[in-house]
Amino acid sequence: MNKRALFLIILAGFSGALGGVLVGRQVSAPPEAGAALHQLLHRDLDLDPRQNEQIEVLERQFSVKLQALQLEMRADNARLAAAIEAEHDNGPQVVAAITRSHEVMGELQIATLGHIFAMRKVLRPEQADKFDRAVVQALTADVR
Repeated sequence: MNKRALFLIILAGFSGALGGVLVGRQVSAPPEAGAALHQLLHRDLDLDPRQNEQIEVLERQFSVKLQALQLEMRADNARLAAAIEAEHDNGPQVVAAITRSHEVMGELQIATLGHIFAMRKVLRPEQADKFDRAVVQALTADVR
């Protein structure tokens, strides 16, 4: 393997890893925050059977959307790697790949917030208050 090919492989791997880190930091709460929200919903809010059923449906629907968007983000990372490999610069293909990646990240953020608001609608007012505090805490965990 020549030095140029090795460099391109390393660059593509680095770009993919960097893209994953950026997506993780900008789009989603830390895993422990998501786990805390899940625990709050299923253990601490004393959901009645109807609420449990409604939230289970919402979680299944969101899971499908989440998987689809994650696949799109992986494909975007591959396109970004190919663009970097082709241009070796911040050229039009690289910019287009980054722009597309940001669009999907925005879709994920919108879908996540839609999911949170849909779950909130299932809750009674006192449950919604606790849920709201947990959501704000999850979103500001790195800020505080």
